[in-house]
Amino acid sequence: MDIERMLHRVGRVIGKGRVFKLMFNIFPGFRRTGAKMIKASDDFHYAKIKLPLNYKTRNYVGTIYGGSMYSCADGIYMVQLINILGKDYVVWDKSASIRFRRPGNTTLFAEFIISKEFIIKIKEEISELKEKDYTLKVELMDDKGVIYAEVEKVLYIASKEHYKEKRKVRLALQKD
Repeated sequence: MDIERMLHRVGRVIGKGRVFKLMFNIFPGFRRTGAKMIKASDDFHYAKIKLPLNYKTRNYVGTIYGGSMYSCADGIYMVQLINILGKDYVVWDKSASIRFRRPGNTTLFAEFIISKEFIIKIKEEISELKEKDYTLKVELMDDKGVIYAEVEKVLYIASKEHYKEKRKVRLALQKD
């Protein structure tokens, strides 16, 4: 049994949100950011992470390392959209940027929210255009709502059929 099928079975028993949260928290690339996913909905439309200021995340001047601030937001929207849209779509992180608003001198939080209306919009646009880039933003803030950084993610979304055809053409051109 492959890992994906096993995780889906476990998700049916303990909840998909709990599996989503667990997998992010044990994944070494995410765990090393110093962050922890603390909430995730079973429908993948919501996730919340916590990035504490501690010895793992502290930089030379005593604030949260900028790499931790960016890295804790990396991949979450992509995984949410892969699970929400399903197997008929391809989702890739394409680019990202971060704007630091103030030094991270306290524990920070970020909420990743994908509305049902946004999913409808994606499906309609991909049905027509076959592929498109989408820009999603997330803010890292303290428990009072003060913003410390803004992360902007650009995600490429395509119909799986279109993506496979595009890839086939690209591979044929490389062989020539």
